[in-house]
Amino acid sequence: MRFLRKLIATLLIAAVPLSAIASPIRLKDIVEFDGVRSNDLVGYGLIVGLNGTGDGLRNSPFTEEIMSNILERLGVNVTGEQFRPRNVAAVLVTASLPPFARAGSPIDVTVSAIGDASSLLGGTLIMTPLNAADGEIYAVAQGTIIAGGITAEGQGARVTQGVPTAGVIPAGATVEREVDFDFSGLRSLRLALRTPDFTTAGRIEQAINGHFHRPVAVMLDAGTVEIDIAATHMPSAAHALGRIENIMIEPEIRARVVVDQRSGTIVMGEDVRISRVAVSQGNLTLRIEEAPLVVQPNPFAPGQTVVVPRTQADIEQEPGIGLAEVPEGTSLSEVVAGLNALGVAPNDMIDILKSIRAAGALHAEFIVR
Repeated sequence: MRFLRKLIATLLIAAVPLSAIASPIRLKDIVEFDGVRSNDLVGYGLIVGLNGTGDGLRNSPFTEEIMSNILERLGVNVTGEQFRPRNVAAVLVTASLPPFARAGSPIDVTVSAIGDASSLLGGTLIMTPLNAADGEIYAVAQGTIIAGGITAEGQGARVTQGVPTAGVIPAGATVEREVDFDFSGLRSLRLALRTPDFTTAGRIEQAINGHFHRPVAVMLDAGTVEIDIAATHMPSAAHALGRIENIMIEPEIRARVVVDQRSGTIVMGEDVRISRVAVSQGNLTLRIEEAPLVVQPNPFAPGQTVVVPRTQADIEQEPGIGLAEVPEGTSLSEVVAGLNALGVAPNDMIDILKSIRAAGALHAEFIVR
């Protein structure tokens, strides 16, 4: 009797669909909240203290110009002077201003060389203002660069590991201006789905309304769900967001196949299906070799040296896989097993998937990067 109970329980578990036991995801991991976003910042600065790996000022005149401007602001007159230091480099400084950042908050910055500097290792970024898209200064960056690479050079060889011409400064910028946004005054809040889908948006609407036990959210379209702040009976929009952002949602994922031809990477979603098809694949190699023959007259005999062309052309066809059948896929594992049975390389697999899609047997969105 105990064995029979275990057998029945096992069969019941096996009969449960995969979608029913899929792990749900927090709401804040699949949506963006209206107004809660970061802002990109950019600046043009100068790095000093490099060990002879900076810009060649003859090839990067903008480096000399910014260096002259900085020295003049510090009270050093360099007008008409000729200086060619190799320990400075012009860089672009980028950062992301997080939402609700306040004046005095530190943020990370990234620096990238724009001249012919070979390395930024050990350099120090001089005070650089960071501007937003509106042209206003929102942060000021300064600090020591942490480069992610190294370069070793000799008289006849040079070895580079990583990217020494780019680096980061953790907490290297200080916020000077706050973004004007009255979040507490919002009467409604819109949730933007990162991957628009009508089914997922409907589930978000049902989950939020079920959480508050009243009509609070309404689906506007496949990518937007609007929340009425007053209907939540919460003191502010921030309180409402703090309550709903951890609601668990099970998103609906579209069937997709993503391929990267450069690296030969293939990624398939769980819902990818392939109809029953037959596939044949083989390689054709054309090889041409030139072996010219030099013919010259005997010693002291009249005549001249002649080059006789000699070409050998071969066509070689590697044995293919024949006509292999890919069964109809009812799950991702069966689709992968059917494609692996062809025994081809990843790059050839991409061509096979393209052909299967052209034949109308691949039931998924096909994305090539």
